[in-house]
Amino acid sequence: MGGTANPVRPYAKTNRELRLSTSTKGTTANAPTRAKGATMQAAKAAQTRKRLIDATVRCLVKYGYARATTPRVAEEAGLSRGAMMHHFENGPALIKATIAELHEKRLRAFRRAAEKPEHDVVALVETYWSQLQKPGFIAFHELVIAARTDKDLAAIMQPLQEEFWGRFNDQAATLFPEWKVAPEQFELAMTLSQTMLEGMAIAVQTNSMSEDKVPLMLEQLENQIRTLMPQAT
Repeated sequence: MGGTANPVRPYAKTNRELRLSTSTKGTTANAPTRAKGATMQAAKAAQTRKRLIDATVRCLVKYGYARATTPRVAEEAGLSRGAMMHHFENGPALIKATIAELHEKRLRAFRRAAEKPEHDVVALVETYWSQLQKPGFIAFHELVIAARTDKDLAAIMQPLQEEFWGRFNDQAATLFPEWKVAPEQFELAMTLSQTMLEGMAIAVQTNSMSEDKVPLMLEQLENQIRTLMPQAT
């Protein structure tokens, strides 16, 4: 058939399509702002959680486990109990998070000491000892003692302890490759260090050992570790 084809009419958006288009553009433009807001909110929440965990440690040191109640922790942190419950639904959740953070701090300190180019026995022992003088160890010791008769607390601590020692041993094996040829001696050296240093820390805290004896005891431990070290070939 002859004739001229009808020209294609330009597509015209309806009012609804224009609204949807404008809305989509606004959503896209606001995405970075929302992402930034979410990041700031997450950072603020993390800071509040840390504030509560730090307050829990202070309460454990000041009052002991039995009197480290959630209202007291909230007051120590400068927060309302409702604000605290927004981040930790109950006391056991807060205690679990506190134990996990204490474990993380201990692992970080151990890693920092062990990552030095040369593993000097004196430096390693003194680093471990210095960690035991901090409030975190006192708080943790309070929890360990309380867990002996508190089944609910023991149920929280046991899996966390197992996880911690698994990570600690794996980290130690990685950080101290020179002991790979003598795994039994390494395990003995680690157990000896932990038992002796933590026992000394408790003895000093309870005034059953004078701090004057600490340097000599540390020197004795260092000598024992040296005798267990594998000989360089």
